[in-house]
Amino acid sequence: MGRVIPDWVRKAKQGTTGKKAGFKHGFRSGDEVRVGEQIAAHSMPVVYETFKLPYMVPEKRHFYTPDFLLPNGILVEVKGIFDSTDRAKHLFVKAQFPGLDIRFVFTRSKAPINPGSKTTLADWCIRYGYQFADKLIPESWFHEQGPEQDPRDLIKEGPYGYAHKG
Repeated sequence: MGRVIPDWVRKAKQGTTGKKAGFKHGFRSGDEVRVGEQIAAHSMPVVYETFKLPYMVPEKRHFYTPDFLLPNGILVEVKGIFDSTDRAKHLFVKAQFPGLDIRFVFTRSKAPINPGSKTTLADWCIRYGYQFADKLIPESWFHEQGPEQDPRDLIKEGPYGYAHKG
């Protein structure tokens, strides 16, 4: 039915205080020890972290502003730093707008995605199907046929083809 706090709470206060007391006795903080003691003082069982409640983070609208749009419809994103938040954003955009042709121009594509990582920015692009280059847009990108639909029209439709609402 949960943990009942015995006399150890008083003993913990004598020797170890705060967070150390909490960790020592299965709590995450000294504040939780104090509240547990209060519940025990009322001769009630202290039921602490015995179950988990699942919940969903509500959908939140975000916006992505591409750096450059070439006349052929190719979107070019220029990156020096490409952190995990930005990488996740591009995966969301790609999943929700599969008709977009987003390409990256990196300062250095052989740079690791995180300090100490063996995975490079180039590796990440290859893994997720993005074309990339270093320093400047390759000449070939200017002359390629771009996506079938203009990116601005895809964006007006919204993710998964849902109508865009201002």
